[in-house]
Amino acid sequence: MIKKLLLAVAIALPAMSLSAQKFGTVNVQEIMESLPEVTEMKAKIEASSKTYEEEFGKLQQEMEKKYTEFQQLPEGTLESIKERRMQELQELDQKIQQFRATAQQDLQRQQAQLMQPIQEKIMKAIQTVGAAGSYTFIFDAEQSYYAGSDVINVTPDVKTTLGVK
Repeated sequence: MIKKLLLAVAIALPAMSLSAQKFGTVNVQEIMESLPEVTEMKAKIEASSKTYEEEFGKLQQEMEKKYTEFQQLPEGTLESIKERRMQELQELDQKIQQFRATAQQDLQRQQAQLMQPIQEKIMKAIQTVGAAGSYTFIFDAEQSYYAGSDVINVTPDVKTTLGVK
C-alpha cells in the first residue's frame, strides 16, 4: 500500500511541476518584417542584384552579337573560321553560366552576412522577454501545430523590447 502511494506521488510530482511552467510563442517572421534593418538589408541585396543583372545583360548582348555574326558568315567561309567562332560562342556561354553561378553564390553569402546580426538581435530580445517573463520555453509560432489557451503570444513583447511596432 505504501509502495503504491509513493509511486502515485512520484508520478504526480512531475505533472504538478509542469502546471507551474510558462510557455510562449513568438512570430519571428512578423518581427523581422517590422525591423528597419531588414528593409535596409533588402535594399542592399536588391542593389547588388541589379548590378549583377546589368552585367549579365551585357554578357547576353555580347553573346547575341557574336551569334548573329556567326549566322551571317558568308556561305563560303572556311571551316576553321566557323569552328573558331563556334568555340568563341561556347566559351562565352560557359563564361555566362559561371558568372550566373558566382553571382547567385555571392548574393546568398551577402544575404547571410547581413541577416546574421539581425537574427542575433531578435534572439537576444526573445531571451530578454523569456527571462523577464519567467518563461520555461518560447516556441516559434510558425512551427507549432497546436498551442493551448495557456500559451502566451510574446511577439508584441519582443517587438517592444526591440523598439518596433
